[in-house]
Amino acid sequence: MSVPSTMFGVQLTGHGGPEMLAWSDSIPVPHPGKGEVLVKVLAAGVNPTDINTRVGWYARNEDAEGGGWGGALHFPRIQGGDLCGRVVALGEGVEGLEIGARVICPVNQAEPTPDNPMGFVAIGSEYDGAFAEYCCVPARHLYDVTPSPLSDIEIGAMPCAYGTAHNLLTRSGVASGDRVLITGASGGVGYAAVQLALLCGAQVTAQSSAAKSAHVRATGAAVIDREADLDAASFDVVIDIVGGSRWMQRLDALRPGGRYATSGAIAGPMVEADLRTIYLHDLTIFGCSHQSGDTFAGLADIINSGALRPLVSKTYPLREIVAAQEDLQSGKYPGKLVLIPQEKT
Repeated sequence: MSVPSTMFGVQLTGHGGPEMLAWSDSIPVPHPGKGEVLVKVLAAGVNPTDINTRVGWYARNEDAEGGGWGGALHFPRIQGGDLCGRVVALGEGVEGLEIGARVICPVNQAEPTPDNPMGFVAIGSEYDGAFAEYCCVPARHLYDVTPSPLSDIEIGAMPCAYGTAHNLLTRSGVASGDRVLITGASGGVGYAAVQLALLCGAQVTAQSSAAKSAHVRATGAAVIDREADLDAASFDVVIDIVGGSRWMQRLDALRPGGRYATSGAIAGPMVEADLRTIYLHDLTIFGCSHQSGDTFAGLADIINSGALRPLVSKTYPLREIVAAQEDLQSGKYPGKLVLIPQEKT
């Protein structure tokens, strides 16, 4: 398979607004090193984490030097964690993958060290990602989804949202019969969590804005407004990607021994809680960013089975990334938005 020497893509040139996203037709194509695979990008989903990384949101102070998932970013950086691609070249020592295989990878990739056994790096943050024609990925983090009946666009919508959702459900032990509350249910992660929890046999109550609730209701979940008051002690598990001012109410809605899992804070990261609720009710709280290989392998099996399909509201040429991110931030579309690389003209 012929691979050119240069490629097109979008480079993040520094932390800031969309003006920091620079299109280029002359980016050198990366060469796969030992244990790496060169992947031609077929589709790449748009995610809040891309925007958060761009603006330096992950820095917990005004110094955005730590604004990447794992610390300071090196610019220019090609973002894009949602990868559906085709293997076009294998680095030295790679086994188990063939040229032409369709592959995906988790956004957060486990890279433990003696000092940090739960350490990870993120594609599109610590190394270049899918907002380009090609990208290099360590082979150990790739999963073959060639057998899946889903389209490239559908699969490109899944690694971040569905990987995050599957991790939330796995870490909190969602099982058949559990009563589960899921916030932000019309968004990418929330909608994925609804589908996956229903697949587990859970009884799902989804919180969504009325304007975007129809798609969520169509899954078979019970749907309540995102501002609705919650009955105390009514859920076994809360899957929360919202945070914000109503956070304590979600803890109060858990039954004794309940489990709360979070991987986002779209309504605000700073919350207040009554510790008595947590310890007197024996609640367990899971912060979920690290994903084990087994967890993502489970998602790859679900993708290959075709047991569920993501909701993709709109696609864009990669060159229109700013419009895609603006639409994502507006919240007007349910589910996922996906970028499609296009050949040079």
